[in-house]
Order: sequence, then structure tokens, then C-alpha cells
Amino acid sequence: MSEQPPQPPNQPPGYGYPNANPNPGQGQNPYAGGQQQGPYQQQPGYGYPQGAAYPPPGAMPPPPGMYTGDPNAPYGYDPMGRPYSDKSKIVAGVLQLFLGTLGIGRFYIGSVGIGIAQLLTCGGLGIWSLIDGIMLLTGDNNTDSQGRVLRGG
Repeated sequence: MSEQPPQPPNQPPGYGYPNANPNPGQGQNPYAGGQQQGPYQQQPGYGYPQGAAYPPPGAMPPPPGMYTGDPNAPYGYDPMGRPYSDKSKIVAGVLQLFLGTLGIGRFYIGSVGIGIAQLLTCGGLGIWSLIDGIMLLTGDNNTDSQGRVLRGG
């Protein structure tokens, strides 16, 4: 029961790998993967990827608000991935503050129903138009009639 399995003919008795180098530290590099490595060569798969993984040097994505060629988002996309509108939230807010009793800010962004309601109520006696103008200027989720986020700010 204490017998060991037969060893290869050129290896001393004991444990080990059948094709191991009997003189470690000399000869082949076990980590070279079958190819000779110079002092400044990298192994494949290490370091930064080469090729199409990154855009070429100097290529920059278009800045926010620039035309990207997409007809669904003529002014690009916001950081959340929503398309920008061709309407400005600053213009809409200022129009709503100064001409909100006539609903002009809401007509500008395409909210015709709310614009007519503000026109008929004189902007909620000025209170509704004031609050609406402040919310248009400070809000981040204001959209136009097509559901696009207002630009600016």
C-alpha cells in the first residue's frame, strides 16, 4: 500500500509534474506562454486595449446642445439620455413671468391648453403665472409639447 506510482524515467522519485524542468530557475519561463518576451514587450491581454475600443485621438463627442444629426433630437441629448427641445427654459420662464397673465410662456413651449386657461383667468390673477414662471426657470424636467426637455440653464 505504500508503493508510489511509477515515475517518468528522467525524473527523481517524489512528487511533481511529469514535464517539469528538473532545474528550476533555469531554461524556460513557465509564464511566457510559449513565446519569448523581451524586456519591454507586454503579454497579450494586458495594458490598455488597442484598436477600436476607444475613439481615435482628438475625436470628441459633440457638446450638449449641438446638432447631432438625429432628427428625433436635433439639439442632442441631456445626461439622462432624453432629447433636448428647440425651446429654451429661460425664454419660457421670462415670458411667463412678464406676460404670464396672457399665458405667453405656455404658448411658447406648446402647452396650448394651459395657455388658454391662463389667458381666460388672467394667469390665476397673476399668482399662477408667477409660480409657473419660477417653476419653468428652476425646474429640470420641464418639457415642450413633443416631450423633449427644455434647453438652457
